Amino acid sequence: MGALGFKVIVIGSGPAGLVAAHALHLAGLDFVVLERRPQVAELVGASLVIDPPSMRVLSQFGLLDKLTEHSCEVTRSQSLTKDGYMFKDTDQIKVVKKCHGSGPLIFHRPDLLKVLYEGLPADAKEKVLPNKQVVFIDEAQHSVTVTCVDGSTYTGSMVIGADGVHSMVRRHMRRAALRRNPGAEWDDEFPFEAQYRALWCTMPRQATIPPGEVAETQHQGRSAMFLAGKERSWMFLYEKLPRPTKERVKYNAEEKQAYADTFADWPIWGTVKVKDIFEPSTAGMANLEEGILKHFSHGRIVLVGDACHKFTPNAGLGLNNGIQDVAALCNNINAAVAEAEYGRPNVEALGKAFHKYQEQRGMAVSEDFNHSAMTTRLHAWANTWYYLFGRFFLRPVTEWFIIRFVASQRIRKALVLDYVRGEEPYVGTHAWIHPIKPLKG
Repeated sequence: MGALGFKVIVIGSGPAGLVAAHALHLAGLDFVVLERRPQVAELVGASLVIDPPSMRVLSQFGLLDKLTEHSCEVTRSQSLTKDGYMFKDTDQIKVVKKCHGSGPLIFHRPDLLKVLYEGLPADAKEKVLPNKQVVFIDEAQHSVTVTCVDGSTYTGSMVIGADGVHSMVRRHMRRAALRRNPGAEWDDEFPFEAQYRALWCTMPRQATIPPGEVAETQHQGRSAMFLAGKERSWMFLYEKLPRPTKERVKYNAEEKQAYADTFADWPIWGTVKVKDIFEPSTAGMANLEEGILKHFSHGRIVLVGDACHKFTPNAGLGLNNGIQDVAALCNNINAAVAEAEYGRPNVEALGKAFHKYQEQRGMAVSEDFNHSAMTTRLHAWANTWYYLFGRFFLRPVTEWFIIRFVASQRIRKALVLDYVRGEEPYVGTHAWIHPIKPLKG
């Protein structure tokens, strides 16, 4: 790293890590992305739902056409009981499009990763390195060095931990904070707790089910969700755990099959049942951690996405918050570099930028965390209130009111990269509070 250089080490090349690569490249900042897996865009994973605010950020990378090609808008949703009774059939999601210029878009995770990776310019793509499992992070006064399991080392000015819910970067950050101040109040080593678990799988979209259809099946302590994309469909089977746990559980193939069998006769969309579409070869299963860290950063290290806040997936808000994290963080990093002598902010200046990032994101993360938790519990009738609200009160007219007067006020506050000029991809009745800087002006 040269005397005038500023370099960011991004750990993790999932969606948030690749979004960071694009954002740093557009800021003109040097970076490297270290990915422990042998491939950057592995053909694994379930669906991802990207909301209009996040699509605005991705449009700043020049990827809107490609992303649209690989996705479809959510157009309609059904709500069923496990006995097959459809108690709601609504297209109120169209209100989101009216307010913000687009509805939520459904992606296959590998497709999104492929577009993000292949959309990087050649010189930026060379900086995304697979087979780089990080085992140690060493912070010095003016730099930070990362060591990988293969013995390779990378030195930079700061580290972004985009390495997911079981973040190695988060564990190192905690150890470093407690070494510096053993009496400090810090997040637990295992900070997130699971009260639910889920199985998911993907399969080719059924010809009888139109793209953009979403359904959930509700019951006490359990629920199911189905999404139909452009070419593929996805199914999620949720269950409340007997007791909350912080233990990381790995489910084998037999356990996944046995779990799916208990949902076999559940309707998943219309008259289609779980057993009709379950695809064991693509199934994954995990406990669903929930929580928000008190500390997103320490020293030269900062976290984004699931590494610092973990939501249940029912509301589809996890990655959307990760993208917003990256936008807020990179705006503040870019400003810190611009203000620093020789473009090299010291650790105090970085700390201020990281603190401002967490401050900017705090309320939105908390609101979306609560919304995600509530959605999971509404679908699984966690108590009498949730049952009555989800089953009887949350009607199409109620949804219209919530989207139009509550959710849209939150959505319009979303951030974009404030140093990238471009055209506004989505225009609706609600103006964006943080518009994209126009190409001229």
